[in-house]
Amino acid sequence: MSTVKRFEDLDSWKEARVFVKSIYLFLESNHRIDRDTQSQLRRAALSIMNNIAEGFGRNGNKEFIRFLNIASASAAEVKSIMYVIQDLNYIQEDTVQKIPRTA
Repeated sequence: MSTVKRFEDLDSWKEARVFVKSIYLFLESNHRIDRDTQSQLRRAALSIMNNIAEGFGRNGNKEFIRFLNIASASAAEVKSIMYVIQDLNYIQEDTVQKIPRTA
């Protein structure tokens, strides 16, 4: 088993990167969502990706796990915001259900 030397090699970071892009593209195509909500959604999604990277950069398992927990909490925040957007009928329920279970 090889040792991961860069956060860019982590599958979780790669998936978070794809997820952030999907959030940005979603917001580009949905102009009914107010700017504050868009900003909060972007920041929460970015937080997932960035906390994975920052935790990895701490060079300790305990700190890495702590930052993974923060990333997981940010994923839950994204999902919560998406429920608000759903409740406003800006998206369909199935869109929210496609967000990973870890959120």
